[in-house]
Amino acid sequence: MRIVLLGAPGAGKGTQAKKLIDKYVIPQISTGDILRKAVTDQTPLGKEAKSYMDKGELVPDSVVIGLVKERLNQDDCKKGFILDGFPRNTSQAETLDGVLKDLNMPLTVALSVDVDFDVLMKRLTGRRTCKNCGQMYNVYFSPSSKESSCDKCGGELYQRDDDKEETIKRRLDVYKAQTEPLIDYYAGKGIIKRVNGIGDINAIFNNITSMLES
Repeated sequence: MRIVLLGAPGAGKGTQAKKLIDKYVIPQISTGDILRKAVTDQTPLGKEAKSYMDKGELVPDSVVIGLVKERLNQDDCKKGFILDGFPRNTSQAETLDGVLKDLNMPLTVALSVDVDFDVLMKRLTGRRTCKNCGQMYNVYFSPSSKESSCDKCGGELYQRDDDKEETIKRRLDVYKAQTEPLIDYYAGKGIIKRVNGIGDINAIFNNITSMLES
């Protein structure tokens, strides 16, 4: 099973990816993870990526695609894989299709975890973290019993900068402009499957596996 996982920040696709990994025993391929490993291992592509990162520049698609291709060539991908966080736009998707064709590993499905914009905003802007123990809450869905302190240790709760409304809205706008068009792209190829990402985590997962196995 070869899956591209789509979903906006806060949609819960990371949680579902972990459950898919356990069920189907296939690796999750995150471009962030393989990029960090290549840099740490000082591979040729890792060194090239680091040269851009050190200058504060985005790593070019050609380098990222090269890293993805190297990862897909590893033995644990023979039974399948889950691509998470890549492709991010239709240009990358077209390039990826070419790579997968060369490897004789075409995608089985593009799975989109769909959540309404207002729910995403509440999931992300509502997050509060304990300064002391790191326990997380959500003021809308799973608040602490005391407004500003942790139920677990009594520590102070705070909102991280990257959870503030302006930052979250910007991230969601970028997703909508760049990544959401991938739903139409993969629909055109007849491999898109969409699941409602609101509700019980296990129920969502059961819906996903039913779709994948139908």
